[in-house]
Amino acid sequence: MNRILVLYDSRSGNVAKMAALVAEGAKKISETEVKLCSVDEATAEDVRWCDGIAVGSPTNMGVLSWKMKRFWDETMREHWMEVDGKIGCAFSSAGGWGGGMELACQSILTVLMNFGFLVFGVTDYASRMTTLHYGAVTAKEPRSEDAQAACRLLGQRLAEWTAVFVHGRKEEHPGRKMNQRLAPG
Repeated sequence: MNRILVLYDSRSGNVAKMAALVAEGAKKISETEVKLCSVDEATAEDVRWCDGIAVGSPTNMGVLSWKMKRFWDETMREHWMEVDGKIGCAFSSAGGWGGGMELACQSILTVLMNFGFLVFGVTDYASRMTTLHYGAVTAKEPRSEDAQAACRLLGQRLAEWTAVFVHGRKEEHPGRKMNQRLAPG
């Protein structure tokens, strides 16, 4: 069974809405169990349980929130070498476009890499004008169909990579699903 954790911090509720969409996307892949967890309730055992993790945070001055950073600095500190090789990705919301969401995703990915997570970008488009190379991003809540599609695609891709690399399910490799993928343009 594929085990995906969607861990998020959400002050306004926008990232929580993104998290629900990421979880929805992960559930598209068969034999996948998804746990949706606020950073306020998360434990180290949640992270140890999962094969793959999607981490979401509000954008705070271009980086992840202090609550999410504290979780990794304090809660996960003792489990530093116990999560090597898990797969991870990021998503973030800011108050407006140009608010630093991609930088926040990169800061989340940096934290995950420091814990030994294998991180990835998504090469295909979620819609004609929406990419998520560094993670899914939106300004405020994910109202548009494009933003919602990006969140779902991120979760789906996480579950696909986890199925392939952790469970050896080669049929889930995105390269075998080219007819389902949206190319640039």
